[in-house]
Amino acid sequence: MVLFQQMAVLFIVMGVGFLCGKKSFITDELAKGLSWIVVNVATPCMILAAGMNDESTIRGKELLYAFGIILLVYAFLIALSFVVLPFFRIPSEDKGVYRVMFIFSNIGFMGLPIIQAAYGDEALLYGALFQFPFNFLIYTYGIAALRGESPLKSGFKLTKFVNTGIISCIISLTIYVLEIPMPGFIVSSCKSLGALAAPLSMMVIGQSMIHISFKDMFGDIRLLVFSVVKQLVVPIIGVLLLGLAIKDDTLIKVCFVMLAVPIGSMCAMLPQQYGGNYRLASKGVALSTLLSVATIPLVSLILF
Repeated sequence: MVLFQQMAVLFIVMGVGFLCGKKSFITDELAKGLSWIVVNVATPCMILAAGMNDESTIRGKELLYAFGIILLVYAFLIALSFVVLPFFRIPSEDKGVYRVMFIFSNIGFMGLPIIQAAYGDEALLYGALFQFPFNFLIYTYGIAALRGESPLKSGFKLTKFVNTGIISCIISLTIYVLEIPMPGFIVSSCKSLGALAAPLSMMVIGQSMIHISFKDMFGDIRLLVFSVVKQLVVPIIGVLLLGLAIKDDTLIKVCFVMLAVPIGSMCAMLPQQYGGNYRLASKGVALSTLLSVATIPLVSLILF
């Protein structure tokens, strides 16, 4: 029920963003600025605030175990993509885009805010760990998939993986693991700024949908079925398999959210620079985001 209510709130905020975009109160330029604030200020502060939670019982061994599970989650998604995607009979020129959309979800803009709202700061620490393999894989495996080449050929540059999200994860985990005391005003500031992440991100997503034809989006049957499989079937299979090995209820629920959230916005950005069907990826992001309002609570109801 808590998750359903949270998704309803996010949907309403996304609707407000859509209306503001239609009325030109949120222009494309303003949306770009808001996105920067979400990525570089609000989300990092939300992650930092989670690390300042001295009431949490999650410690070193649990975090290392969680990181190992997260690596297995991405290995599962990559392997499953080779099993599932052939059934969709995807044109050769679009296979890379579909593979990237299958593997990389919106863990930052939607995943982390949902986890914090539904399960609290303790769960958010687990969620923050997802950013490490996400950033590494999307700039290696993701680009290689779009180009139709080996991940090793895409090159390795450390600067590609160092961003505010990763830096805030490292700082947050350091503060948390070493139990470094933080001044109250710092904690309050991080919590206040972190609270901006969910509403601003959903308003930006809502505004972006003014450029998408809903008839064209829902008329793409292959993409529609693909989105349903990704957001209904994959989370259910993934969580059931993880449940065989994981006894930590919080970690299971974090993995569920990260598997159930829609296609990541980066999946639409990369094709612009590295080749691929940008229009298809944009439709996928928009369609899966709309569907997630129903699919995330539904999967939660089935599993929990």
